[in-house]
Amino acid sequence: MTAAQILAAAIDPVARAADGQIPGAVVGVVTRSGEREVEAFGLAQSEPDAVPMRRGTWFDLASLTKVLFTTPTILRLVAQGRIGLDDRLTVAIPDLRQYDMGAAERGLTFRQCLSHLTHLPAVEPLYTYGQDPATLRAFILQRVWRRGPAVYSDINFMLLGIAIERLTGCALGELPVPAGFGFRPDPVDCAATERCSWRGRVMRGEVHDENAFALGGAAGHAGLFGTIDGVLDVALGLLENREPALSGVRVKQSATRTLGWEARYEGWSGGAACSDETIGHTGFTGTGLWIDFRRGIAWSLLTNRVHPTRHRDTGILELRREVGDRIVGAAG
Repeated sequence: MTAAQILAAAIDPVARAADGQIPGAVVGVVTRSGEREVEAFGLAQSEPDAVPMRRGTWFDLASLTKVLFTTPTILRLVAQGRIGLDDRLTVAIPDLRQYDMGAAERGLTFRQCLSHLTHLPAVEPLYTYGQDPATLRAFILQRVWRRGPAVYSDINFMLLGIAIERLTGCALGELPVPAGFGFRPDPVDCAATERCSWRGRVMRGEVHDENAFALGGAAGHAGLFGTIDGVLDVALGLLENREPALSGVRVKQSATRTLGWEARYEGWSGGAACSDETIGHTGFTGTGLWIDFRRGIAWSLLTNRVHPTRHRDTGILELRREVGDRIVGAAG
């Protein structure tokens, strides 16, 4: 099957969703041989003015930042010998919980944070404490975090983002990113996200995630923008194993996690048809990427499902699963 034939099997549910459930979407497939097909549907913005969706529309990738930027950056630093996966974060952030040398946070490792195997909470409304990025970073490092079971946690990746800044000497938003990605896109090229009650406007070309916004727009857990072709370029690089330093993303660290990514499990976002050698990740704004290494295929569904509000049921989980099942089924 060609990439065009594979994608054709998944077009109907995306087109239906973009005709009512969500404003718009771009969906694409790439194979290990390099074949690629992309289709765009609906609107990049529905209010205050209607803007059509295009293949080149830039999306707020939300938590895809974790796997498309933060995870590969950490793994490259490991490959360079700057850090070890099982080193403690204090190698890069010696002032982490500096007033309590016995604090649990001081024992956290890069591997644990990448794999979401820490005691840290899922998320905290840090932006409600202020919007000075330097002060918020200090707050994250010195806060006595409540302890709990291991969960998928934005805080893990906020800490990794701070570690990257310390190790590179650069703010995250100043670090180089591949073509098709950026932290400060032209709003005219972007899909709109939410009409935010806190910021008092429709967010377009500004990060939707409130904590990333308060941290200056770029953080370890969110802030990256990108196009469908940029996302598929990353997927193809992983399928081809172009960069051996990143091959660790295929190795399970728990039943449901690899380094940064989700590993296929029952009921996950990528559908039931993919092989057990599939990894994937989603973003709150409505984005997602899945890579089936056994079949040599990857697909991405980028939507602006939170536009103009997150407070409605868009059926995004069901759409993601159906798209994944149709694509994998067509690929054979």
